[in-house]
Amino acid sequence: MKNLYINIERYFEKLTFVATKVLGNSITFLFALLLVMFWWTTTLFTTNNLHDNIGDFIFGTTFLCLFIIQKSSNRYSALVHLKMNELISSHETANNAVMDDSAKTEHEIIKLSKEYLDQEEIVDEKIKEQLINPDADSSNK
Repeated sequence: MKNLYINIERYFEKLTFVATKVLGNSITFLFALLLVMFWWTTTLFTTNNLHDNIGDFIFGTTFLCLFIIQKSSNRYSALVHLKMNELISSHETANNAVMDDSAKTEHEIIKLSKEYLDQEEIVDEKIKEQLINPDADSSNK
């Protein structure tokens, strides 16, 4: 049952990856723009109701904004990943397991997060020990 869930998650993550790439593509936006322009021109002349025309305009504009927002989100995400990868690769002691985290599944990301939380607890304990007994650290050197 667990393997089935993991396989479904992987398939869904691949599907969402493809969907975000397609929705953020400029060619897809141009196709959607042409579709909306065709829709607006055909409905503008067939309906005389101003309320319907305004609603159609708002709906079409909102539909096009979906593609613009997705493109912006993809670009921002790629820039953040690029900067993060550069910072990780420039530090010798960094854990390279987090590089290219966009290719990781949600399960792998949660697992890495738990590892970092465990490391954070260890560091917090060391800091508390140093605050309680600051002379112990200088005697170890």
